[in-house]
Amino acid sequence: MKPILVVDDDVDIRDSLAEILSEEGYPVRCCANGAEALDQLRNFGGASLIILDLMMPVMNGWTFREVQTHDARIASIPVITMSAVADLEPQSQPQQGGGLLLCKPVNLDKLLERVAERVRY
Repeated sequence: MKPILVVDDDVDIRDSLAEILSEEGYPVRCCANGAEALDQLRNFGGASLIILDLMMPVMNGWTFREVQTHDARIASIPVITMSAVADLEPQSQPQQGGGLLLCKPVNLDKLLERVAERVRY
């Protein structure tokens, strides 16, 4: 069973999401930024789903998605993006290509519903 990868620079959000997903029975790994996530995916195995914050230091979610979609080893992993930025321009939204954007604060019921739609064990 491949884990869900939670990528968020906010440790409280990251840990809370990991705890909630674990309680729902999902294996979870966490990363603090996009660069760390790429390293995890490339060196320690893939993921069944990536939950990705957009606004992070080191490597933000937009850059992560650009790299991910061009890396055949990880391009097919589904992504749910999250952002507190409510006025994203449609052409800049990384959910294009099958992803999903949720606004922070994230409705946990909606998030779990979206996770269940994308992850089947």
